[in-house]
Formats: sequence, C-alpha cells, structure tokens
Amino acid sequence: MPESSRLATQIAAVLRRERGARSLTQQELADLAGVSQGAVARLERGDRVPTVALTERLLAALDLQLAVSVEPLDSHLDARMDDLAARSLAERVDDLGLDRVLDRLGDLPHLLTGSTAALLQGAPVPVDAGEIAVRWRDSARFTAWLDAAYGQRWNARWSEFGGLRLEPEEPGEHRWQTRYGQLRAQMCDELPEAIEVRHGDRSYRVVPLVAVELTDPRAAELLRRHRRRHAAERLADAGPAGAGSAR
Repeated sequence: MPESSRLATQIAAVLRRERGARSLTQQELADLAGVSQGAVARLERGDRVPTVALTERLLAALDLQLAVSVEPLDSHLDARMDDLAARSLAERVDDLGLDRVLDRLGDLPHLLTGSTAALLQGAPVPVDAGEIAVRWRDSARFTAWLDAAYGQRWNARWSEFGGLRLEPEEPGEHRWQTRYGQLRAQMCDELPEAIEVRHGDRSYRVVPLVAVELTDPRAAELLRRHRRRHAAERLADAGPAGAGSAR
C-alpha cells in the first residue's frame, strides 16, 4: 500500500473511532469543527491524506490533538503478516470477502493471482484488494461488468477513486472500487497455467506460487519479506546452542 494511502487510512480510522465513541454523526462533528459534512465523509473514507490544519481542527473538536511518531520503514507490513500468521488459513480466506466478488464475475474468464493467490496457498501476506488475471480479448466484457458494478478507477494523481475511464485500455493502474469491494487486474494475452486450491466447500483457480513470484513484483517482495523474517525467527529460536554448534 502506498505510504500516503496508509496514512490516509490511519487518520480515517482514528476519526471514525473517536467520533463513534462520542456518538456523534458526521454532521455534528462537522458543525463542531466548522467544516462541511462532505469534508468529514471524505476523510473518513480515507481516499486522500488531509492537510495537517484540517486534521488538527477535527481532532480539536473531539478534544484531541495530533501527535507524531516514527517507526521502522514498512513495520506495518510486519505487523499485518504477524497477525495473519497467528490466524488459521480458513480465517484469512474468510476475511478476504473474496467470494462476494467472484460470485458476481459470473462466466468472465479469470484466475486469481498476486498476493491473493499467495494467501490462498498459505502465505500470510497482506491483501488489500482481490487480484485477478484477465485476458485482453475479454476487456470489453470486463469493462461492462465494472460498469454494472458501479466501478470507479483508481486515480493515482489525486490518490482517490474516480475521474478516470473504466476501460483497462485507458492509461492508469488496473485497480477499481466496485460495489462488491476493491479489485486489481493483471491484463494478459493468455491466462497463465493454474492450479486449484480448495478451502471449505469452495475451489479457487489460482496462479501457482512460483509463477506469482516471477510475474508480480508486489507479491514477490511480500513473500521475500515473509521468508526473511521467518528465517530470522528460526535463528533467534535456535539461540546460543545453534550458534555453538556452528563452531
């Protein structure tokens, strides 16, 4: 997740939590802060990072103030992977909410890929959107589905969804917000070789893990990060005895 998006998400979560704890509506908070209800709604959606002045104004209306801290780069990824690793694979799959999107894709040819495919194969990697591979020749059908699902294309310039044409052929990241959740697409000439994995009473066609690492830089980096941390933990668990045996 881009750093700006992560910060926007964190601020949005804080505002929603603190407003809810005080049983305030968005309009009531807006009135206290002297801003519009629309401004509060946009911030709570986490679409973009608000200005410091606006953030301080809203927090002051809640009798709070902004504090700044630092942490190691990408430590949030480590925390998310630790949380996922502590949960069963069934729980990880259920939390994706993936079935809701897949059920509505109907007969559109696709495969699950990227971090989504990796998680379904047991890797505790964060997934912020369902990821599918779609053929270019099915682009018109995919666009029609996005239109029917009230899709909005990710606009990297404004760090929000909307303002761009839906069609995958148009410039921009292949990422959409739909009524069923977020979706990323890898557009390809032909669907790659797939394997089938089963969870509960459902089967999923996914790109094998080795192919994910070769074709998806985002997922590959997450998998490498997970393996490095896992290896470091094994060495730490070995302790002095492991170090002594190496001499």
